[in-house]
Parts: sequence; structure tokens; C-alpha cells
Amino acid sequence: MKLSATSIVSALCVFLFSGCSENGVALFNGENLNGWYTYIKGRGKNSDPNKVFTVSDKMIRVSGEEFGCLTTDNEYENYKISLEYKWGANTYGKRESKARDSGLLLHSTGSDGAFEGIWMESIECNIIEGGTGDFWVVSETPNRYFITVPCEDKSQPGGRFRFRDGGKEQTISKGSISRLKRDSNWKDTKGFRGVNDDIENPSGEWNKLECIVKGGRIEVYVNGKLVNLATNSSHTKGKIQLQSEGAEIFYKNIVLTKLD
Repeated sequence: MKLSATSIVSALCVFLFSGCSENGVALFNGENLNGWYTYIKGRGKNSDPNKVFTVSDKMIRVSGEEFGCLTTDNEYENYKISLEYKWGANTYGKRESKARDSGLLLHSTGSDGAFEGIWMESIECNIIEGGTGDFWVVSETPNRYFITVPCEDKSQPGGRFRFRDGGKEQTISKGSISRLKRDSNWKDTKGFRGVNDDIENPSGEWNKLECIVKGGRIEVYVNGKLVNLATNSSHTKGKIQLQSEGAEIFYKNIVLTKLD
């Protein structure tokens, strides 16, 4: 099998970083939300009367009942972030019958709630049934945020491009680019699982998500597989956000390893 230069570099990154856990810093201490603050649409910062964000059994529970996010107090650049997540049973509101949805937002800058009154502008690594690892540009300001991703020659239904290692580079400043093997017939329905999906584990099981962020490059791994790769990112540092977006989700083992 012939490997592209991108594959070789990505494999080398996994090899180099796989032994670096001793240098990692836990962003979540397993006991409380120290180091993070909440932001909920219509409520603002650190106002969470419905307990959308709680901690128990060394896990963060995001109920999904209200749209919002957890945001780190600090900004970060040049790092690897890894976390584990699994879906809960509950879904709410306009997404009650939709695919369970959340997200890891990188390079978050500007004002809280700048995007749709909910999130900071950022580059999102989507966490969604059947599409974990999709990239979204979360910005309402034209050309403020952008990324470049190697993609398949043909766009997918809806005009979305899908990542292919060594493919033709596509640059977006809004919208999304699908991750590797995202089902072309993906449907926004609760419990969706792509045909022959060997990337995400079934709903209710733990998945591991890793993002390696270095300069303008973002590599995304789901359960150890490279599923998306962005270069030429407009931003190289910022805060980190975890979304609440209509679905119950649990997070644990959130670790950040700084890179030279």
C-alpha cells in the first residue's frame, strides 16, 4: 500500500505522542468544573439553574437541555487534547428526534456567545452520531476563520466536501467538511449509524477523540483513526469549548499535552 506524505507524518505524530501522557495536564480534575466556566444562551456566564453541566462519578454530564458550552478559563496553543465521550439517552427540543450532537471547539476567541448567542467563534471538531470528526467553521464574520482540508474530488449531498488524505485542497470560511467515511446518505435522525461504520462505537459506548493542534494544522483522530486534517488554519490559539446542543453526553479523561 502506498502511503501519502500526510499519512506518514500523521502516523509519526501518533507514535511520538502516544508516550507523552506523563506530560499531559488534566483539564478536568474529575471532581468539579475548576478551570472552566459555563455559558448558556439567554442566561450568560456562570448561570446554570437547570444544571446543564454537572460532575459525578469522575465524569462531566452535559444534559443538552439548553444550548450552551463549557469554556476553559485559559487559552492554549500547540497541544494535543484527548477526551473520552459517550452519549446518554436524553434529547431535547428541536433536536429531540435528531442525531445526538455536541462538539469540541478549538481556537475559540472573541466574545462569549458571539455565534448565535451561544458559542465563541472557533474551529469545531464536531461530535455527532455518524459524523464525529467533521470540521465546522463557527463564525458569523466573513473570512475571519478559515481552514484548508484535502478532500475527495466530488462534493457530497448538500455540497459538503469529505476529507481524503492526499486529496484536492478545499478552503472554507463557513460551513463544514465531512470526516473520513462519513456515510454519503447520512440522515439527521436520532441513533443514526453509517453503513459499515468502523470509526465510531455504538451509542452508549465510550469513544476516544484526539486533536493534535500545531501551528495552522489540526489533526483529528477518533478511536485511533485519522479522520480529518486541516492546514492553513486562520487561528492557532484560543480557548477550548464543549458544547451542549440538545443531547445528553458524558465526558471524562480530558487531557491536554503541550507541544514544543
